[in-house]
Amino acid sequence: MPPAGGWAQPVRGDGRQPAVGSTFHEMWRELAPIGRHRNSGGYRRYAWTAADAECRAWFREQAEGRGLTYEVDRNGNQWAWLGDPAAGDAVVTGSHLDSVPDGGAFDGPLGVVSAFAALDELRSRQIQFDRPLGIVNFGDEEGARFGLACVGSRLAAGQLTVEQAHLLTDGDGITLPKAMAAAGYDPDAIGADPERLARIGAFVELHVEQGRALDLSGDQVGIASSIWPHGRWRFDFRGEANHAGTTRLADRRDPMPTYAETVLAARREAELAGAVATFGKISVEPNGVNAIPSLVRGWLDSRAPGQEALDAVLDGITRAAREYADAHGVDLDVVRESFTPVVEFDHALRDELGRLLGRDTGLSVPVLGTGAGHDAGILSGSVPTAMLFVRNPTGVSHSPAESATEDDCVAGVRALADVLEGLTRR
Repeated sequence: MPPAGGWAQPVRGDGRQPAVGSTFHEMWRELAPIGRHRNSGGYRRYAWTAADAECRAWFREQAEGRGLTYEVDRNGNQWAWLGDPAAGDAVVTGSHLDSVPDGGAFDGPLGVVSAFAALDELRSRQIQFDRPLGIVNFGDEEGARFGLACVGSRLAAGQLTVEQAHLLTDGDGITLPKAMAAAGYDPDAIGADPERLARIGAFVELHVEQGRALDLSGDQVGIASSIWPHGRWRFDFRGEANHAGTTRLADRRDPMPTYAETVLAARREAELAGAVATFGKISVEPNGVNAIPSLVRGWLDSRAPGQEALDAVLDGITRAAREYADAHGVDLDVVRESFTPVVEFDHALRDELGRLLGRDTGLSVPVLGTGAGHDAGILSGSVPTAMLFVRNPTGVSHSPAESATEDDCVAGVRALADVLEGLTRR
C-alpha cells in the first residue's frame, strides 16, 4: 500500500520524468503533509480549521506564483484567473482541498493540483487562449465538519439558503458562521452568486475514480456520464435508559437492537435494488458501558442508479425500522438531511470531451457513471459541466488506501490540458 500522498509506482523504469510530471510532483510534495494525521496516515482537512487555512494559503501561492488573478468569493470559494472573468464564457476547472475524516490524498486535491499542472502544460505548448480560464477550490465539499456536502458550491448555486447555512453546526456546537468568522471570513456575505456562475461557459472537474471501473478496463482516464441520486437520512431510535445489569430483557426499551436490525435491513434492501446503503455514523446516549441507551442516532447514506431504486431502498429500510421499533417499544423519527437527484452531465460537453481526447489517438474514452457526489454535480443546474476520472488501482476512496500511480496522474493532467486547450480556443 502506498503512503498517503505517495505513488503506487514510479513514472518509468528508467526514472525519467516528463516536464508535466515534474511540475505536478513538486506541487504534490508541497501539499501532501498538510492536515495529515500522524497515527492514521489519513487526512483531516476540515472546513475553516488550521489545516484548511494551510491548504488555502497553498492555493493562493500557486495562483499568484503563476501570475494569475486571485480572489475569494462571498462563500469562501477560491478562484485563480487567466484572463478577465467578466468577459464571460469562461472555462473553469478545479475541485476541492478538504477531506473526510482520515481521508485519502487524492479525493479533491488531485483535481486542483492537476488544474495548475494542466495550465503549466498549456503554457509550455504556447497556447493562445480565446476564453478566460479559471481554477477553483470549492470550500467544504466533503461536509466532514458540518454534516452537509458541497457547502461552497451549494451556496453559490442557490441550493443552500443563507438561513439554512447559518443553522449548520459541528460536533462541538460551533456554527458555520462562527467558524467562518474565526477563520477571517464574513459569514454575513454568503449566499447565491448567479452573476459569477453566469460568467462560466463550461466547468470540467478532474477527480480520482472512486471505484475500479478504469482499473478493470485498463484505461487511465475516463469521462463521467452521470451521478447517481443520493441522500443522507438521520434515524433517531428513542428508548429508555436503564441499568445494564439489573433490568430484565423483557422489561427493556433498548433502541440498540432495533438500530442493529435496521443496519442489516439496509444491506438487504440495497442488494435487492442494485444500490448501496451505509450506516456509517452513530451517536449513543448516555453512551455508558453499563447503561441501556436512551437514544441511538444513526446516519444513513444511500445511493442508487435511479430515483425509483433509491426510493425503494429508503422505503424498505424505513418500513423495516418501524416494524422493529414497534416490536421493541422504541420510538422512531426519520429525518432527511440532504438529497441530490440524479445528475446527467451536459451531453454536448461530455461528447466534446470524448472528441478532444480521441482526436489524436482515435481511441474512445470510457464513459462511467458514479455514485459519488461532486461540486460538478451541484453546478450542473447552472453551468454546463463535465468530469474526468483518473484510474484508482485499489478502487478505495475516503481512506488512506486511496491511490493513483504517477503515470496515471500525469495522463490525467495531459487529458485535462487537451480538454482545456480545445475548449478555450474558439
